[in-house]
Amino acid sequence: MFASKPVQITAAVIGNALEWYDFIVFGFFTVIIARLFFPAESQYASLLLTTATFGVGFFMRPVGGILLGIYADRRGRKASLLLIIGLMTLAIAVIGFAPTYAAIGIAAPLLIVIARLLQGFSAGGEFASSTAFLIESAPAQRRGFYGSWQMVGQGLAVLTGALLGAFITRVLSPETLDSWGWRVPFLFGLIIGPLGLYIRRRLDETGAFLATRRETGQHQALGAALAAHVKEALATFGIIMSATISYYVILLYMPTFARVQLHLPLDQAFSAQAISLACMIVLIPIFGALSDHVGRKPIMIAALILYFALTYPLFSWMYATPSFGSLIVTQVALCSLLGAFFGPMSTALAEQFQAHIRSTGLGIAYNIAVMVFGGFAPFFVTWLIESTGVPVAPAFYVMFGAAAGLLAAFFLKERARDSDLAVTDVEVALN
Repeated sequence: MFASKPVQITAAVIGNALEWYDFIVFGFFTVIIARLFFPAESQYASLLLTTATFGVGFFMRPVGGILLGIYADRRGRKASLLLIIGLMTLAIAVIGFAPTYAAIGIAAPLLIVIARLLQGFSAGGEFASSTAFLIESAPAQRRGFYGSWQMVGQGLAVLTGALLGAFITRVLSPETLDSWGWRVPFLFGLIIGPLGLYIRRRLDETGAFLATRRETGQHQALGAALAAHVKEALATFGIIMSATISYYVILLYMPTFARVQLHLPLDQAFSAQAISLACMIVLIPIFGALSDHVGRKPIMIAALILYFALTYPLFSWMYATPSFGSLIVTQVALCSLLGAFFGPMSTALAEQFQAHIRSTGLGIAYNIAVMVFGGFAPFFVTWLIESTGVPVAPAFYVMFGAAAGLLAAFFLKERARDSDLAVTDVEVALN
């Protein structure tokens, strides 16, 4: 078995990156997939069917969060991580090799829907299981640093998906894209999946999970265990609400905003996105490590206050002076604050739950928040712009999320100073 800490980090990050890479790539090639798998009377109807299929994955996430969370808390973090990455790889393979509607008719869109359901189910368990594994594998004084790599994986997935998608659409002709080019990013994911599976098979189970297996506290009924963590679950929900809104608006929606509202070329929009993502990815582990010394809450609260205060002024300035320079300054500033917020976030949330309920509790709160505020983010943003007539209305949605996250942060338990998370959990469970 592998015992090195870098391998443990890599094993958790690979699966989480694969989860988000999968979602990003599907969204990036929605127009092509709509044409090939969901032919309809109009392009709008075809695109609508494909977008609905994209959303189906979000509805499966809470189901996966509950069932895979229970599995991780009963059978172990390693067992759950192996199952999840296997399901993810299978879903990517189905999409990557699926025949089009022209080849097999109605079976083609059915295959895509099944793959999306499988993706949503597996993704629902990934965040909680991999975060639990990371912080339980970490030395007590470095849990913030280890847990921060959860969000590094998500950032790398978005960056990789955007760069690969942009590269393929630039070098291949529209005919080649429709023929086979759109499959390349999915097939690239098939390289990541087996590699992650190989690494995860050689991991050791975490000490915190093994400790709870030896104690009677882990056999507490699921309902009673969750009832004992209502406050923690609500605080987690609020934090994830804030993170999800920011993720989908600042990281994913901004190229659309730059093209439609600022009338900037797409290549400039994606360039600004790539630079700001790189800044965020670098800052996340720095602030995760810093939280091991100063605590999780001070960093998260400070980042959210600045994020709330600066979002509207930056959006207004960017809209008033549309240029590549204003876009990149805005995105870098906001993504830097997100890097500070995301750094300690995963660890802080996982620390709210006792080890015997950690994956289940974190998975439920995380996935319900992502389903509501992530899956419907494009709808909310579009509706805000249309109903208010204010082009910078997305800033209001981001500020709403920041306010919710700030309120929730005050109710988090500060556990950065706990010397042994596993021992503390067992003691609490027995009392």
